[in-house]
Amino acid sequence: MAKRISFWLLWIGLIAYAFLFAPPDRPDTLSLIQNLSTGNWDGINPLVIALFNIMGILPMVYACFLLIDGRGQTVRAFPFVIGSFAVGAFALLPYLALRQPNSSFQGEVAGLIRLVDARWTGRAIALATLGLLTYGITQGNWADFVQQWQTSRFIHVMSLDFCLLCLLIPALLGDDMERRGLKDNGLFWAIALTPLLGTLAYLSTRPALQRENP
Repeated sequence: MAKRISFWLLWIGLIAYAFLFAPPDRPDTLSLIQNLSTGNWDGINPLVIALFNIMGILPMVYACFLLIDGRGQTVRAFPFVIGSFAVGAFALLPYLALRQPNSSFQGEVAGLIRLVDARWTGRAIALATLGLLTYGITQGNWADFVQQWQTSRFIHVMSLDFCLLCLLIPALLGDDMERRGLKDNGLFWAIALTPLLGTLAYLSTRPALQRENP
């Protein structure tokens, strides 16, 4: 119960911070979003480009957990996954607050479940993410990014959203490991304490689901 309340409070706090305390929107925010979305990246800091595109990949990471986890929940995971592609953690936190612990999987591993369970899906996500991270870190202008983070609500909140999405995975990780017969606290903490990179490594190597018959 305390964990569920914590997720609700975090969700409320995130909304309040984004609208009340984050820097104001800049006049060029809409134009920036349009250019980022359409690939018109001339003159845009590579760090912003990388961050924006990673924010489109992180919902895929969560889909690899939530669509499987949602099979055993009273609340459907699919709407929250879809919402996360638009608003990231703002959409996922309510699901984390509403879900119940569930370390088993029932039903067929087929269709979309087979897709998100596949190691090659995790590896494709990992390669894309690592490529973007490398591009942003090596080509980006850090001083300019800090300045934009301090003056642009879009960049500021997107950065906060990125950090939350990287840090919230452990809320789903333990149950996902148990569904695969992995009961290893050392492995759990190695992944949990290596945000994003640990998660990518896990998705690329995790065993297949162990189906439990109803």
